[in-house]
Formats: sequence, C-alpha cells, structure tokens
Amino acid sequence: MQLRTDLAIERFAALPHGEGVSRQDEQRGDIQVHRVQVHTQKAARELGKDKGRYVTLCDRRLALSDTELQVQQELSCTLAEEIRPLLPEEGCVLAVGLGNRHITADALGSWVIEKLLVTRQLQLQLEHDANLPFRSVCAIAPGVLGITGIETAEMVRGIVDRVRPSAVIAIDALAAREAKRICSTVQITDTGISPGSGVGNHRMGLSRETLGVPVIAVGVPMVVYASGIIRDALSLLVEEAQAGEYDAERAVEGMVERVTKDALGELVVTPREVDLLLGRVASVLALGLNMALQPSLQPEDILMLVNDHL
Repeated sequence: MQLRTDLAIERFAALPHGEGVSRQDEQRGDIQVHRVQVHTQKAARELGKDKGRYVTLCDRRLALSDTELQVQQELSCTLAEEIRPLLPEEGCVLAVGLGNRHITADALGSWVIEKLLVTRQLQLQLEHDANLPFRSVCAIAPGVLGITGIETAEMVRGIVDRVRPSAVIAIDALAAREAKRICSTVQITDTGISPGSGVGNHRMGLSRETLGVPVIAVGVPMVVYASGIIRDALSLLVEEAQAGEYDAERAVEGMVERVTKDALGELVVTPREVDLLLGRVASVLALGLNMALQPSLQPEDILMLVNDHL
C-alpha cells in the first residue's frame, strides 16, 4: 500500500533509505525538533519528497484542550527561529493561505492569513520614510480550483509577477499517517508545496521552479488516513498475538485495503473538536510567522496589532 503522508519525518521513519538523506534530532524543552535533509534526486525518489530541508516541530501539548498560553508562545518562538534563516534578508514577502475555507479541516491557510500582520500598504504609502520598523508583507487566500476555476499556482504566479516578492510563504493543512500528529506537529520546508497532495488531489505546485522565487511551506496535519489508524491497530494486535509463520505485514495491508477501500474509497479522519484546534493552531502559526517576518516587534505588540489572542 502506498504510504500517504505529507510529513517527511514519517516517510523517513517508514521507508527504507540509504545515502543522500540525513537526519538530526534536537530537544528544546518539551518541543522535539527533527531535521531531515534530502541531498540527492535518488533519495528524493526513494522518499517521495523533493530535495531540500524539512524541519518538523512536535509538541503534543498543542493538541490538548487546556493548552496554556506559555506553551503556545514557546512553539511560536521556536517556529520563528526555524523560519527566519530561510527568508531572504530583504524584500517583500508574499504569504499564501492554501485550502478551502469552507471545510474546517482544510481552512488552516486562510485562518492564518487573517491573523498575519500585512504591511506592504504602509511601505507603499510611506516609501519616503526609511525608518519604518516593518518588513513589507502581503497576503492572499486564493481558495481552491473547485470554487474559483483557476489553479492556485496560476493565481499566485500572476501576483508574484506583479508584486515581485523576494520570497513566498505557503501555509496549508497537511495529512499525516499517525493520528498523534494531528494538530501537534508543524512542518517547515524550503522545497515548496503541492496543494492537495496529502489527500491524493495533486495540483500544480508552488516552488522556486514554478514561481521564480524561494518558496517556504509551513503546514500542520489536520487529518489522518483511516487506513493508517487501522494499520497501526492491526499491527499492535499482530505483535501482541505473536502470530505464527506467515507474512504479518502483508496480512495487515490486505485487511486495511478491504476495510477502507472496498465500500467508500479511502477515508480521511479529523478530530471532532477540530474547530477549537484550528483556531489555536492558526494563532500559533500566525504569531510564529509574524515574529519571523517582523523581528523588531515583541510578541505582545504583534498580538495587539493583529487583534489576536492566543
């Protein structure tokens, strides 16, 4: 069965790999930081991920219903520290919120955009003032092909041609293999993103190749495949039972195929409290992005300017 996940860390753990891929792990308090670097095209094909850097931040506390403000700010600060080195030192940055705002589990991109501190209009109006403390930032949530009839990449490319940003940041909801990743993991990559890839709906990608500028993708898993949940459960049963001399892995995969695909096709699952989790995750991502883009401002100043409360 094809491994369906947007997370490089899950692909690295589940698939065989050889030369051309490196991994580094770091613990920052309660936040786990995993860095996967894909160095060669051969390794990229093996892992099913493009060449480049993938940074994964994991903090299970973010998915808890009583997550404290300090926990959220810690993750935002770590996120800003990881994004800042990927950004060009100067120039306008275009933030793109991907996904369908009418579907809660796919609305992360548009929710984050609403909480970003956009400043390009100030730069245009006050271009004579060289002492502005803001970096030029503009943002858009273009919607999805089924609503607009326009490929997201085509729309973004037109804006890039007009605005001439130094970089693009794309924010999107992702799909994970493991349920524990939902709303507790943030992936950052300098390889860009292919909207809809996590649920098998591949669209034209947003990358340096398609847009002509660096593209940083930031995403959080909001859904998990039902097949992944079933596979993990069956694998545990097989291990506990210590079944006899047969191919347990093949048996598990066959059962997963029969249960999840015969009747309704592949299913994706999201938590019932996804509305609450979406708002929290969007605020954490937005604060982290704002801190990375506006390093001269303190977190409390940013929250006041965007009228957001973690």
